[in-house]
Amino acid sequence: MQQKKYLVIGLMSGSSLDGIDLVAAEFFKENDSWKYAIKESRFVPYPESWKIKLSEAYHASAAEIEKLDYTFGSFLGKAVRHFVQDNNLEPDFVSSHGHTIFHRPEEAFTLQIGNGQALADACCLPVINDFRSEDVAKGGQGAPLVPIGDKLLFSDFDCCLNIGGIANLSVERDGKRLAYDICIANQALNYIAGFKGLEMDFNGALAKNGKLIPSLFGALENNVFFQKMPPKSLGREFFETDQKPLIDDFQDQSENLAHTFVQHLALRIGKEFNKWNVQKVLVSGGGALNDYLIQELKRQTKAEIIVADEVLINFKEALIFAFLGVLKIRNEVNVLASVTGASADSSTGKIWYPALT
Repeated sequence: MQQKKYLVIGLMSGSSLDGIDLVAAEFFKENDSWKYAIKESRFVPYPESWKIKLSEAYHASAAEIEKLDYTFGSFLGKAVRHFVQDNNLEPDFVSSHGHTIFHRPEEAFTLQIGNGQALADACCLPVINDFRSEDVAKGGQGAPLVPIGDKLLFSDFDCCLNIGGIANLSVERDGKRLAYDICIANQALNYIAGFKGLEMDFNGALAKNGKLIPSLFGALENNVFFQKMPPKSLGREFFETDQKPLIDDFQDQSENLAHTFVQHLALRIGKEFNKWNVQKVLVSGGGALNDYLIQELKRQTKAEIIVADEVLINFKEALIFAFLGVLKIRNEVNVLASVTGASADSSTGKIWYPALT
C-alpha cells in the first residue's frame, strides 16, 4: 500500500557551480491534489577545490570522471548526513539530481555525477538519482525535469520561470505542460562578475551601472538556438563553446558586459512570455534575487511577475527533485514526453540502498 505522506531530502547541484541545495520536504495528497511543506533547508557552498574539480570535469578523461563520480557521491552523502543529524530528521529517502557534466541529448547521452551507491553509503539512506537517462534513451531531451512539479505543485500559475545557471520556463497550454530552456543566465553573469573578483552580481549592481555594447548584444541574439522550436535544452557546452568566447572577445568593462547580458536575457525571456500569452508567472532560482534583471524583465512583458519567497527562490529545484523521487517510488509519471519530446512519458530514476555493514 502506498504511503500517505513522504518526508524526502531533495538534493540539487546547479550549473552555476555555487554549491549544494538541500531541502527536507513533506509531500501528501489533499482532495486528490499534491501538497508540500518545506521542513528544513540548507545551502552548502562548494569549497574552492570542488568548484575547480567540477568546472574542469568537462575537460577530464573518462577515468578521471569515473573517480570523480564516486568521490562526489560521497561528498553529497556526507552533506546529507550532517543535514539530517543537525535537524533530527527521519527521511524516507534522498532524491538527488547530481551535477551535470555532459548533456548532449542530440547524441543520445547525458551525464550527472554523484554516484548513487556512494551517496547512499555515506548518508545511510536509500537514494534515487539518474532522472535523465531513460528519457534520453526514449529520444527525449532529458530536460527540463522540473515541469512535472510545476504542474502538480504550482498549478496556481500558468507559467513558472527558473533563472539559474540556465533560464527555463514551463507553461500550461490546452491541458499539456510545455517546457524548455530559454538561454544561458547565471553561468554567464557569474562568470562576468568573476572579472571583478565577485561570486555573483549582487542585486544586479554591476549590470545596472553599465552600458549596452550593441555589437555584443547583436552577437548574443544571433544564435540558431533561439529559432528552434521546443522541446530543446541547453548544457554547459553551450556556455563553454558559444557564450564564453563571445564575452571574452569583447574585452570591455565588467559593468558593460553584465548590462548587455541582462538586456539579452530579459529580452529572450520576455519574448517567450509574450509568445505564449502568459498571464501569471512564478519566478524562482538565484536570478530572482537580481533586482535589476527582474526590473528589465517587467519592461519586456505585460505578464504579472511574482517573485517567489526567499526559501522557494533558493530551493524550488531541490524541492521538485525530492518530489520526482516520490513519484518514482509510487511508479507514477515524473518526466513528461510533452516537455522533452521523448516517445513516451517516464517514471524514471535509479534506486540505491546503503550497503549492509
